[in-house]
Amino acid sequence: MTCQSSEAPDAIQQHEGRVDGDPRAGDSDESRIALAMKDLKNTGWYWGSLTANEAKEILHDSPEGTFLVRDSSQRDYLFTISAMTSAGPTNLRIEYRDGKFKLDSVVLIKPKLRQFDSVVHLVEHYVQLSRASSKAGGGASSKAGGGASSKAGGVDTLNHQTSSASTSSASTSSSSSSSTATTTPPSGTVQLLLTKPVYTATPSLQHLCRVSINRSTSRVRDLPLPNRLKDYLTDYVYNV
Repeated sequence: MTCQSSEAPDAIQQHEGRVDGDPRAGDSDESRIALAMKDLKNTGWYWGSLTANEAKEILHDSPEGTFLVRDSSQRDYLFTISAMTSAGPTNLRIEYRDGKFKLDSVVLIKPKLRQFDSVVHLVEHYVQLSRASSKAGGGASSKAGGGASSKAGGVDTLNHQTSSASTSSASTSSSSSSSTATTTPPSGTVQLLLTKPVYTATPSLQHLCRVSINRSTSRVRDLPLPNRLKDYLTDYVYNV
């Protein structure tokens, strides 16, 4: 499957049960977006109305895999992921349709892309994908003219299309392959990883502990903690 995005000049998907079981499933679009915004604002790495150039400056000199989420400058899209690749900063738009969020894509391929109940869930999925593929010795490759996701060590990876070092379009696609544990990007490709968010400010120790606990367990209500702490933990159920 293919996903493409463009924002000139620098134009740059763990808890699967949450998609079907989330109570927001019956909400209106307005309510769903409001809940998604609440989650985003709790992350610390949502930058709001940031431009592509401003995102590029923030990501400048950051290691590959560093990313942030901001408002999209395209009126048909709500949000954009800006990330650092080996070729420089790039942007990937997030689409909202029929109550779900997914990466921007070619029309005919849209039904094949993963959809999520929130932007943070989408980002969390791709962060886990990137971290797992990195541990497996693979990466997320991107190729000018098109790309296809592979499996590195059994882990699905992302492909990101780029036309130049200052990326002007992006593409993600997925297909199965029986490749070895290490995949070598084709000539003219770059890796696309989402591994480390850029925070707008230093996160509180409480929030960092919450994220760490979420990485260890999804059964927060079973922990031997006061109900007040459990409420705080369940107010943000993501691990990124």
